Amino acid sequence: MSDIVSPASSEIASGQVLMVLPLGAWEQHGPHLPLDTDTVIVTSVVERGITHSNIPRHRVIVAPVLAITASDEHAGFPGSLSTGTRALVDSVVSICRSASPWSAGVLIANGHGGNFDALKDIASALDYEKITYSIWSLPSYNGADMHAGKTETSLMLHLAPHTVRRDAIPPVDVSEIDMTAMRQHGIQDVSPSGVLGAPAAATAEHGQEVLALYTESFVDRLRMCASQWLNVGQ
Repeated sequence: MSDIVSPASSEIASGQVLMVLPLGAWEQHGPHLPLDTDTVIVTSVVERGITHSNIPRHRVIVAPVLAITASDEHAGFPGSLSTGTRALVDSVVSICRSASPWSAGVLIANGHGGNFDALKDIASALDYEKITYSIWSLPSYNGADMHAGKTETSLMLHLAPHTVRRDAIPPVDVSEIDMTAMRQHGIQDVSPSGVLGAPAAATAEHGQEVLALYTESFVDRLRMCASQWLNVGQ
């Protein structure tokens, strides 16, 4: 259960808060990770980031995470769900538009790489409507892999080890990826297991290190937004 409590409407001072909108996903993560892996990770980063930012808690509103986003590339794997890019763009822009009368700005915290095309269109639409926003995504790092590999498996071993099917972790390293084929035909065409990376190399210790990196990056962006939008010092 999250420690972040939803406020009552009467507790929100219009124009004196920023809103964080987390984007997760509900899609296959190989035979060993749960469908909500991206959602678990981005939610954890946002919650830890807000706690460590030292920004007064009443100045930050966290919207419910969007747990189904643009995951068309995972079609063919049981359990995967997708809004598609267009529907995600329309939803996020509408949410930001509805927040704009009372929030100083919206920080979109993206935890799913498949949302990249949608985020470009979201930025274009919000710029056109002159809605204040910032888009942050989980940062890459030297040695990171793409999907259900060492990076995400390590994070889940740290955050939610009971959800990792350890006996189902594929032993192979799927790192030679035809990106053009993947974008045209989906992940199943380049990796029947659904894995893009090396999950067998994962450790909970590495997951803790990656979570700290992600959280530091998010805190930096959150503080920047709070400074620019709310005049809250960094």
